[in-house]
Amino acid sequence: MSDQSINQSIQQQFGAVAANYTTSTVHASGADLAGLIAAAALIGTERVIDVGCVAGHVTIGLAAHARELVAIDLTDAMLAQTRAQVDAKGFENVRVEAADAMQLPYVDGSFDVAVSRYAAHHFADPLSALREIFRILKPGGRWLLVDVVSPVQPMADTFLNAIEILRDPSHVRDHSIAQWLAMYAAAGFVGRHEQTWSVRLEFTSWVTRMATPGHEVTQLRRMLTAAPESVKQALGVEPDCSFHIPVALISGVVPQ
Repeated sequence: MSDQSINQSIQQQFGAVAANYTTSTVHASGADLAGLIAAAALIGTERVIDVGCVAGHVTIGLAAHARELVAIDLTDAMLAQTRAQVDAKGFENVRVEAADAMQLPYVDGSFDVAVSRYAAHHFADPLSALREIFRILKPGGRWLLVDVVSPVQPMADTFLNAIEILRDPSHVRDHSIAQWLAMYAAAGFVGRHEQTWSVRLEFTSWVTRMATPGHEVTQLRRMLTAAPESVKQALGVEPDCSFHIPVALISGVVPQ
């Protein structure tokens, strides 16, 4: 798929279900959200960009501690969810804008901190996105990524990405930590893996959140039930087909 096709798929998939992500427990809370906010360690002087803001949970978590925060996403419905959360909290230092991570409409060195959570597995060209994020950060600027990462076992990696795509056709790839660090280096960042969490995905809410069609839900249940034992162990597959995903925080710094 071309970048344009992937972007269209993202807007089609998420436009109709954006409200589900505002109320999703996985997105609205969790140790990884708290970990990202803590790692940002904002002191009130920073200009921050939230790349792929989804329904705005990271934006809301950081806005009170930033001088200015720009929240971007491809999907109008997600931007509307973020605006609603920002307005409800009364934040006046937040701008919510449509933008593509692969072509950021901001000048070089215009941000102190960039963050992203649960969006990067939709990047059509993640290295291009990293280069754009590197470009808009100041020397010494920080980049904090939280996303699902692929397991180290090749079969579990293949299986996880297969069920992700079946559930959500706009999914591109869950990259491994090693792959992310290699892309960080290629983009110019000094990268570091900070932490990994195991996040439980309750099966019914996982497919309901994306409005996955019934026949594909059936296929997902079959795949998870019939998965090789090594995959079931790697993903912590439960009898009801709920499972666990590895979610990592990977930081990057722009050299001075």
